[in-house]
Amino acid sequence: MIVAGALIVLVAGAVVLAGAALTWAHATQRDDDGYFSTSSERLDTATPVIISDELDLGVSPSDTRWFDAGDLATVRIDVEGVGESPAFVGIGPAADVAAYLDGVAQAQIEDIEVDPFRVEYQFRDGADQADPPTDQDFWVAQGTDGEPLVWDLESGDWVVVVMNADGSAGVSVDAAVAAKVDWLLPLGIGLLIGGFVFLVGGALLVVFGAVGLSRHSAAHPAAVPAMGSTVSSSAPIRLTGHLDDGLSRWLWLVKWVLIIPHVIVLAVLWVGVGVVWIIAWFAIVFTGRYPRSLFGYTVGVMRWTWRVGFYSYAALGTDRYPPFAFEAQADDRAGFDVDYPERLSRGLVWVKSWLLAIPHLIIIGILAGGGAGAWWGGRRVGPGLIGVLVVIAGVGLLFTSRYARGLFDLIVGLNRWVFRVLAYVLLLRDEYPPFRLDQGGTEPDGVIDR
Repeated sequence: MIVAGALIVLVAGAVVLAGAALTWAHATQRDDDGYFSTSSERLDTATPVIISDELDLGVSPSDTRWFDAGDLATVRIDVEGVGESPAFVGIGPAADVAAYLDGVAQAQIEDIEVDPFRVEYQFRDGADQADPPTDQDFWVAQGTDGEPLVWDLESGDWVVVVMNADGSAGVSVDAAVAAKVDWLLPLGIGLLIGGFVFLVGGALLVVFGAVGLSRHSAAHPAAVPAMGSTVSSSAPIRLTGHLDDGLSRWLWLVKWVLIIPHVIVLAVLWVGVGVVWIIAWFAIVFTGRYPRSLFGYTVGVMRWTWRVGFYSYAALGTDRYPPFAFEAQADDRAGFDVDYPERLSRGLVWVKSWLLAIPHLIIIGILAGGGAGAWWGGRRVGPGLIGVLVVIAGVGLLFTSRYARGLFDLIVGLNRWVFRVLAYVLLLRDEYPPFRLDQGGTEPDGVIDR
């Protein structure tokens, strides 16, 4: 339920953003006549004709039974001749246009690049004079200087033709294309409403899944930390890491591939953490308590994240592949836990996630690189201090097969600082994180018995 809910939240969020973008475009990007328009650009050729490729809008009878192509959009083409002859633009059936221009030199548009504007033509040899296009009766829409072409889309095979009104060679025009799409606003509003509904549904799945996870954890208490060790500590937030002996020289080079499944799952789960944070914020404001089931979910995601980071590019401390699990495991090399607070301040919740955390956020931005979330799940080794030190540790493994203990203790200590701040920002505790680098695999007051 948690994973499904988080996936729904992720997709629904994208749908809401798409709906907002369409609604914004409808409100701000149209001209006074309701058209989305390109800028006016120069089309220039020595031939008598500039012609588009065929526009296939569905020619079989079955295509027209389900929709009217005219309902899709209305097209407007503005042309203004630069030369002595007025410009002409017309849209006609491909077969009729081909018969009309048979034997006439043409420049067919092959490709258009917008920035910078550039047109590629395919030239066809022929006569330098065509019959005046205004004398033809097969155009479904046409326009000249000062009279734009306006056309409701129709099913069929069409081409767009730009010429001089007298059919002479040397076409030079400034042209702009515009489209009116009446269904854009209803689509945008529909996506907003539908996305919001699914967003709420996905959030509820995450919440109910977290409740089930909490009940499962209560029925099956977590095992003690790694290798049968017992760790005692009075710290409310505890991060541990036990360095493996005999680490592979080269495995760290490919761990970025091996952790891809974890990265995908964690990306979804962290969306759930964002939803949980919002729910918990309101719960703390009104009740002074963090819902226990949601608390367990957030701590579980952080534990999973540290386990994957310890295996990969937050520490490189073990070669044992991390399990897909929220709970602590009997053979965990990396551990994380937070004591559940019976009461939380209703006043601090207004300022601690942003204002009070600013000094720490600046520091962990330096440590992690690119902000507090740069390291999680081993997604990337950013330019932060942790990333640099992990690369140094990896190079040391590659050439000496040894991981310097002092370097390991420093890396774990830096990650401990990041997790303490993250727990504070996520509202899990009210104790302000200390400005202190506690190095080593255990908390500073921890005692390890082996």
